[in-house]
Amino acid sequence: MDESHKIRRRSFVQGLGLLAGLSALSAGSATARPPDIDPLRPFQLPSPRLEPFRETLPVLPGISGGNLELRAASSMHRFHPDLPSSPSLGYGGMDYLGPTIEAHVDQLVTVRYANDISAYPLAADVDPGLHGVSDLDRTQVPTSLHLHGGVTAPQFDGHPELIQRPGEGLVHEYTNGRAAGNLWYHDHAMGMTRLNVYAGLVGMYFLRDDVDTGAAGNSLGLPTGEFELPMILQDKVFTSDGRQSVRSTWLTPQGSWDPATPGDVGVVNGVVWPKVEVARGLYRLRLLNAATYSVWNLHFANRMRFWVIGSEGGLLAAPAPTDHVRLSPGERADLLVDFSMLEPGTTVELRNDEPVPLAVAQRGTQVMPVFCRFDVGSAKGFTGSIPQQLNSVAAEPASPDVVRNLTIMQLSRPSDYPSITMSLNNLRFTDSDIELPRQGAVEQWNLINITTEPHPIHLHLVAFRVVGRQSLDTAALMQRYPVPDLGVRWTPSAEEFVTSSLRPPEVWETGEKDTVIVDANSITRVIVRFPTADELGFDPDATFARGSMADHSAHGEAGMGDLQGYVWHCHMLDHEDHDMMLRYRVVT
Repeated sequence: MDESHKIRRRSFVQGLGLLAGLSALSAGSATARPPDIDPLRPFQLPSPRLEPFRETLPVLPGISGGNLELRAASSMHRFHPDLPSSPSLGYGGMDYLGPTIEAHVDQLVTVRYANDISAYPLAADVDPGLHGVSDLDRTQVPTSLHLHGGVTAPQFDGHPELIQRPGEGLVHEYTNGRAAGNLWYHDHAMGMTRLNVYAGLVGMYFLRDDVDTGAAGNSLGLPTGEFELPMILQDKVFTSDGRQSVRSTWLTPQGSWDPATPGDVGVVNGVVWPKVEVARGLYRLRLLNAATYSVWNLHFANRMRFWVIGSEGGLLAAPAPTDHVRLSPGERADLLVDFSMLEPGTTVELRNDEPVPLAVAQRGTQVMPVFCRFDVGSAKGFTGSIPQQLNSVAAEPASPDVVRNLTIMQLSRPSDYPSITMSLNNLRFTDSDIELPRQGAVEQWNLINITTEPHPIHLHLVAFRVVGRQSLDTAALMQRYPVPDLGVRWTPSAEEFVTSSLRPPEVWETGEKDTVIVDANSITRVIVRFPTADELGFDPDATFARGSMADHSAHGEAGMGDLQGYVWHCHMLDHEDHDMMLRYRVVT
């Protein structure tokens, strides 16, 4: 590893850190105050003090139809009344984020995508030391449109090396051959995903069917129209002039990759700490964690009960009552919340109390504790009841034909100290020792996390079911099976090192998923079936030509030859970009 690359990897250092969040609020109605700095753990690069709940949650516009145009473009966006408008990216004519696309199961949607980005809001943060990134990317920004959760032919999936630069585009065909559910679309360009998504290239994609129609009078009695709210949750840091910033510490120089970029400000649908005005009735909240790093444990301030009705793969078999839901980057939750239980004039905040991982806590990071406030009015809202049943076809996982062990790693190697090497299976993205599941096979993937923080793992193309989790004696595993040099597969069985019984999936994880939290020092087991070409209507192993090529000097084989297959990766976008992502192919 050359010295400049080692310096760029050195961002995962221990140091001072992040702003303390909003002060703890009493349950139920309360008045929040802006964040304060904890003098014992000062945030080196804090956002300016911003008063929460100044603006109303915006309703994201929707588009539908069989032929759509989606343009990524530069714009200006104001996140808070006390901040000036600042550079951003948006899709489909929006100045930040993108419109909510509505489609129907098994009906083809053609999306004509174009990259019209001019000025890049985060040009100074581009790190040409990352795999597949060059200085050209500061001005000729690469993009790649990915439908997250889509069952999509490989050439339309948003492969990170199939990029479009400004003035280029790609026609995507989405066959929508999966269950109705809450998908989303976002940028997926190699080494640039965290920056492009942070700058604004995110949108929701609701897939409907003849039961979950999205229309009034649907057979499930689900709220629709103004009572169905898409909510894109993010955390951010802002500079004093209102610009988006991915920096939380002076210890990471600007232009160098940082593996952890939590924010000190909550943002929903592009607004800082909005208020949500609700009637006294039932609402369907469709939540997306679109953060680049942060995991959140979401709950209402008064700990009131709500119902989870769906996750990434669609509706659950039946509503699951709970008072919290834990979401990692890329995960979605479909909720029913009954505000008729609250008196007019009540306010209740949507909060987070997920502890920050040890590595970033040692930098001073603290919990960002609130996203928005719901203000209950006097008007009567949607008066339907909670359904008893939802998805009659939700099946239990099948028995696996194959069991694979896969490892999630971030190691400080003696030759590189104090840098951190992030990887899956101890491999680099360009290494050829990839997974080759067969079409029609049912496999169990044992996701073994030997790190000290959780990682959300996302598989493109497929959905899976969570079997459960077990704690792991990581030190004993690594002592028994020492880790070889980077580039040599390391996927030992961890069965003799488990330290707990199998914990079943959480109530919000009982349906099909495409992204799952793999907690620190643990194994998460999932069952996945890989579809056949006949079932898909396309060849999942077809080769396809790459688009524009970056300057891939010093990055091995990247940028050479045709592309093939899909990817699986950590959906902490900071990690995905460097280098916690691998290819895989579904073969005959």
